[in-house]
Amino acid sequence: MGLTLDIVRTLIPLVIVGGIAVFVVLRMQYKYKKGALGKKKSKSAQSLLDSLIPFGMMIGFAIAILLSIFFQISLLSTIAWGPGLGLLFGYFAYEVYSKREESYS
Repeated sequence: MGLTLDIVRTLIPLVIVGGIAVFVVLRMQYKYKKGALGKKKSKSAQSLLDSLIPFGMMIGFAIAILLSIFFQISLLSTIAWGPGLGLLFGYFAYEVYSKREESYS
């Protein structure tokens, strides 16, 4: 029973993060086919928009490593959860920022 529980505890983060990754990829593929990917007028705003998902993954990874250092959480588990949740939050930031109008100050 202990071995089965260890295997499940190891695979659950992988399955959940894999589901998040499939969700994000399929949503972006749907938006691409529909022609509804976010477009910005300025080049710098478009670069920021295109970088939100990878930035989310990097920030999620950094936060996961810090949590692993300061709390007693398995490093392997945090390496799985951090970028996966960062991918999801980066996708949501992409959605919000792509809908927002550019303001010129």
